[in-house]
Amino acid sequence: MLSSDQLPASPFEPVGYLTAGARRFGSHTREPHQSVYRRVRFDRELATSIADAYLSAPVCEERAYAAYAAFCRETVQQFHFLVGRPEFGGLGVTVRVVDDDPYPDVSAMVADIRRRQLRVFSTAASENPHPYLSDGENDMFRAVHDAFGHAASGRGFDPHGEEAAWLKHSTMYSRLARRALTTETRGQTCALVLRSPDGRFPRQKAALLPARFSDPRSVRVSRSP
Repeated sequence: MLSSDQLPASPFEPVGYLTAGARRFGSHTREPHQSVYRRVRFDRELATSIADAYLSAPVCEERAYAAYAAFCRETVQQFHFLVGRPEFGGLGVTVRVVDDDPYPDVSAMVADIRRRQLRVFSTAASENPHPYLSDGENDMFRAVHDAFGHAASGRGFDPHGEEAAWLKHSTMYSRLARRALTTETRGQTCALVLRSPDGRFPRQKAALLPARFSDPRSVRVSRSP
């Protein structure tokens, strides 16, 4: 089980073509300076509220459909940008969906993606289907989040890195779609870290958490890395 009290894993040098690509793709909100992502910290008090909100939310609710429709549409656009041929404006990353967790740590993932390759764990193989997204759409999200959230921010898969990846990736989504992104990343991470004693990933949901949890200003940023 992940510990929210562990020291942040050392940041790594963000993958340059992904940070540049994210800027070229376009931002829906003012993006922090790149150095901010190195200083993002998992806020246990806030995370506890997020985890409880996630676990108490319904598995699927109609009021979330508009946010998830926007989230799905924007995720597919990001995915096609990620894998698109460079001569046509894409980033040229080869993504493969595999049936086992492909990376032992973030270093292995980053080494792959620096070579413009990325493997993602199949939603179908995880036996945790999404109530709104198809398996293929969910796999696309896993790819773009690893690329534009983790590799482009320079942060790993520990709780602090997941918070930084949410902040980084949220700049590429519209305000409406960001509500779904928050459930998919911030909500699930907080529930896993703080409310899953056996370390099992929480059930995926298509629900909206309170809007304040989608506000980038809620992120805790330390004074130093």
